[in-house]
Amino acid sequence: MLHPPQKLITNMANRSFTVIVHKQEDMYITECPEIGTADQGDIEQAIAGLTQATRLYLEELPVPEASPRYVTSIEVGYA
Repeated sequence: MLHPPQKLITNMANRSFTVIVHKQEDMYITECPEIGTADQGDIEQAIAGLTQATRLYLEELPVPEASPRYVTSIEVGYA
């Protein structure tokens, strides 16, 4: 069985990015704010799609320079 030619990646780099996940009606939306990529679907599909979209983006364009992102929470009292 013949397999299609595969793209060789010679300088593969790994980097961690922030992922924001929120539910909208019956699906999840995932976003990578550093890159600007997004996807939607059930939670597994949305994360897998976001990972693929981000990888494809980075294969074509350089990694944007950004300061590290920190995720925290705040507590707000309201009436």
